Amino acid sequence: MRLYICWGTGGNEHHDCHKAHQALVDAGHSPEIVKARGQEHLPRLLQRKVRREVHALTGSFFVPVLVLDDGTAINRPDEIVAWARAHPAASADAE
Repeated sequence: MRLYICWGTGGNEHHDCHKAHQALVDAGHSPEIVKARGQEHLPRLLQRKVRREVHALTGSFFVPVLVLDDGTAINRPDEIVAWARAHPAASADAE
């Protein structure tokens, strides 16, 4: 499982990237963190490599994006939080 975020997972508890990461951690997951620096509003040509990866996965440059082990991409913060709450990691299978 990978979680694409902007800059970090700490800090502002109201920031979408923090909320998504915290929900996953609270559910017992340890996602691989991929930092997608840069601005999502820039044209594709000016986007950094990771933002282009996010776009290829979702059709959008916005993060956070959760990519599950089966390749499913979830690109809305509230949906990531809902997924985490609905899919707690089993203690023996925690990632």
